[in-house]
Amino acid sequence: MERTEKSRLDPALKKRIQELIALQSGGTGANPDLVEDIIVNALKLLTDVKDRGDARVIRTAVRELRYAFRLFAPYRDTRKVTIFGSARTEPAKAEYREAVEFARQMAAAGFMVITGAGPGIMQAGHEGAGPERSFGANIRLPWEQAANPIIDKDEKLIHFKYFFTRKLTFVRHSDALALFPGGFGTLDEGYEALTLMQTGKGRLVPLVLLDRPGGTYWKAWDKNVREHLLRSELISPEDLYLYQIASSAGHAVRIITRFYRNYHSSRFVKDLLVIRLKNAPPPSALRGLNDDFADIISGEKFRVIEATPQEREEDDCPDLARIAFGFDRRQYGRLRQLIDVLNSF
Repeated sequence: MERTEKSRLDPALKKRIQELIALQSGGTGANPDLVEDIIVNALKLLTDVKDRGDARVIRTAVRELRYAFRLFAPYRDTRKVTIFGSARTEPAKAEYREAVEFARQMAAAGFMVITGAGPGIMQAGHEGAGPERSFGANIRLPWEQAANPIIDKDEKLIHFKYFFTRKLTFVRHSDALALFPGGFGTLDEGYEALTLMQTGKGRLVPLVLLDRPGGTYWKAWDKNVREHLLRSELISPEDLYLYQIASSAGHAVRIITRFYRNYHSSRFVKDLLVIRLKNAPPPSALRGLNDDFADIISGEKFRVIEATPQEREEDDCPDLARIAFGFDRRQYGRLRQLIDVLNSF
């Protein structure tokens, strides 16, 4: 369908769009081919989307995402952790103090902190990290429009109209996720992150669940997952590896930092999953990986490779060591286990 629509584009219109892009960018703009496609689709709104409210949704979503990507771009090489939790948690609560300490330790480990910019756990995250290492992704609500005083008026604060663009921003820019006790919003954000990782629609990142000392919030949640989802075979046993319950702020920090001890990132290049590492495994370890993780291999076995031409062309971590294999694109819980093994080298 997409190819058919592109083939029907008037050549004269295509030329005028390209001239407009060249005029605006001076011939040096980024991704002119993708910008051209966005303009073409915007023009199709004239005939394809009659409802003004629907057109406004598209306009606002594009505006919000463009601005968010621009804001995060200067910090793209700095690891970030997103903290979710209740806006109703008072500063006197143990959960609040634990969130402050967690954010403080993550900032000390070199991470920046992203929260929803509201009160409660979100404010605790900014308090612990400090405004210079904080991002805020605020949502406009009738009863909660102002950001917390720590991030308010900071240049790293974004105001969103839509939850879906806000949640995309959280996931897109996070190298780790930390959830404290919260209500529907916190659970929604946690389940969405798990769904994206389980289905391969989002990057695998450490997802830790924190509570007050001695609290049972996440233990009860985990029990429900095991007794109702796992027992009823609605999820796989390996899916339980997509999250971890931390016993303390320090424990959560260790889970997150150890995830990146050797592992750096991964991406698909055609049929291969390429995993970038600080240190490549020795031949004996590769043989072990091919034996221990044979159940997730579809096609080529694990092997050490150089950066692919596509990665070099896009300047995508070309200097890192890497291994590659044919991943079945289904068992992401097992892939999460593989990362733990790679971090042991």
